[in-house]
Amino acid sequence: MNKQTFRSLHRDLGYFYIGLIISFALSGILMNHRDSWHPEEYDNQTKEITVKLPSEDKITEEYAKDFITQFGITDDFRKHKVKGGSLRISYKNTDVEVDLATGKGEIETYKKTPIISHMMKLHKNTSNWWIYYGDIFGLSLITIAITGTIMIPAGKFSFKKRGWKLALAGLIFPLLILILLG
Repeated sequence: MNKQTFRSLHRDLGYFYIGLIISFALSGILMNHRDSWHPEEYDNQTKEITVKLPSEDKITEEYAKDFITQFGITDDFRKHKVKGGSLRISYKNTDVEVDLATGKGEIETYKKTPIISHMMKLHKNTSNWWIYYGDIFGLSLITIAITGTIMIPAGKFSFKKRGWKLALAGLIFPLLILILLG
């Protein structure tokens, strides 16, 4: 293959994947900060409640599944736990937290953030077709990286002279951070 073929492959794969690269980059940034704020969802409604809870041993998964129906909310159950003196129940678009001693708590109902929630699904999707597409995307990014190193003509800025040092630094830097922070 000649350098023009590498240039064409690099250019065409770059054009083909530019939207996905930008979406992955943005959703990756958002995913990095998901513990600080919920970029995928915004708070739609918070409702203060006071309820009479059964004893802790009677707070079962069935109880948690049916809990919000008494407030006229229908939502898909995800999980529940009793910890630190409170009952926490998570549904698909609703979170509940109630103090076991007082029965006081709140119900937070969330609504998905348009576009951002769809982009974040790129990182969470586990369907077979998406996994295979993601594999193809990963291989294409490797191809874009390799063809980018080949298409620069020989000279002081070529991969052989300078590029390999930057590529090595780009590989070592995140590894060091992972080692030092991990």
